[in-house]
This record gives sequence, structure tokens and C-alpha cells, in this order.
Amino acid sequence: MKYLFAVILLAGLSITPAFAQDLKNPSLIINNIEIPSDEFNRIQRDAPIVKLDEVHAVSWQVTIDNNLLYANPNGNAVLKLYDAETHDEFIEVGMGSHPDNKFWVAVQTPKEGYIVVHRDLDRGWYPQAKSIVSYTDRAGLTVNNGARIVVTNLDIGVFAIDAYSTYGMEGSTEPPAVNSGSMLVEFLSGDPSKNVFALFPFFVAAGIGAIVGFLFITKKRT
Repeated sequence: MKYLFAVILLAGLSITPAFAQDLKNPSLIINNIEIPSDEFNRIQRDAPIVKLDEVHAVSWQVTIDNNLLYANPNGNAVLKLYDAETHDEFIEVGMGSHPDNKFWVAVQTPKEGYIVVHRDLDRGWYPQAKSIVSYTDRAGLTVNNGARIVVTNLDIGVFAIDAYSTYGMEGSTEPPAVNSGSMLVEFLSGDPSKNVFALFPFFVAAGIGAIVGFLFITKKRT
């Protein structure tokens, strides 16, 4: 019986990649953007809103790889993600300079206005790791700072990204926030319901679990 489990496990592992290759989700959208350092050397009111080529809706993930070299200890790198319905609604992720590496997440909605939902003034983000902002229409907003989840399943209503903006200076007279490097941002989205095989690996795992349980009970009885 123990060999049967091994065979089933190997079969599941070998079948799953084949389905992943042949049956892709047609709604999957991936956009990779490199934002140069100069885009952060401006104040918020001067930051232009940049439209994305496509709208990221239903279920999306934004991965932030911050490779910026800050110019002063008070410098920031702020990324704002705008809702496609109204740009008065946005998600803001701020990443401060070294060595404090302050990190904050804020949201603005028409009803609640601007609210900071997470702030960490010391070791809030990690240069060697990527920060991840994710959303689903059922689970809400979740943010990972590269080491841990700092915002979990926050209800922000329906939110589809169609644009972004960046800034890093609080006042026009202060020195530049950043002097070199870039921020790499990956936008990934899709509708899980468009791929009927999206849950196939989970079905395999559930089947294996049921077989293991049956074998355990049978062995215990004997």
C-alpha cells in the first residue's frame, strides 16, 4: 500500500504541469514597468498619473522591487495605484530611505477619505526582498512588506487598477529624494473563474489525502 501512495503522488506531480502549460487562463494579464529614480524627485501635486495599457481587475497582485539609492535620510519613494472607476480612490505604498526603511500603506475611498492602515517607522521594508500588494474582490486587500504580512484582507470594495503615479519629496525646496537606481513593478491579474482547471492541483491533493486516510484507517483496523 505504501508504494501505491508514492505512485499516485508522482502521477499528480507529473500531470499538473502539463495542464498548466496547455490550459492557460485567457484573462491573465502581466505588465512589467521600470520606474527610474527621477520619477520620485517631485512633490505629490506635481506627480502625473500614468495610465496602464490594460486594467487589472477581479484578482490582482502588484510586486514592488525597490532598487533605488536614496539621496537624503528624509527621502521617500511613494507608489500610488488608482482605481479605474475614479482616481479619487487609490492605494498608496510609501518606502522611506535607509537606514530606517520606514514603510506605510494608505488607502483613499470616497466614503472614508485618506486613511493610513499601516505605518512602521523602523525596518518597515527590506531591500533584499520584494513587497507585494494583492487584492481579490472577495478577500480584499493584503500587503506583504517582504518579511511578513502587514495588512490582511482589508475591505476596500471593488478596486481595479488602471493607472499609477510616483513621488518622493514633501516640499519643492528640499533636496532630491533619490539619486539613482529604479523601482521595478510587476502588475499581474486575472479572473480565476475563466480557467476551470485552476483548482486542479487542489483536487489532486484532496484525492491523495483521501486515499492516505483510507489506507491509514484500513491499516489501523488490521
